[in-house]
Amino acid sequence: MMSNRQAVLSLYRRSLKLALDWAVHRSLWRGQALYIRSLFEANRNITETKKQKVLLSEAEKLLETWKHPDPYRAPTAPGGSKYERNLPPHSTNPPPPLKF
Repeated sequence: MMSNRQAVLSLYRRSLKLALDWAVHRSLWRGQALYIRSLFEANRNITETKKQKVLLSEAEKLLETWKHPDPYRAPTAPGGSKYERNLPPHSTNPPPPLKF
């Protein structure tokens, strides 16, 4: 099971990545990243477990709501435009036997 610290860090990273999917330029994303950081910092000192869980679940719902329909993928990553572009075609025939 994940600790609260790990859950918050994961949520923070995913929030930044999601904002990057929506930002057209890195300079626009930077402003959004600072805003996201301020939201996390505002709730940093909450120690009540129930309140932490409520905040985490609300943030998870927000991430799901703002999920990008066509997120950015690096061209060479799986699902990217260049992934496996230059692989040789698969052959259905076995290779000929080697002769020595």
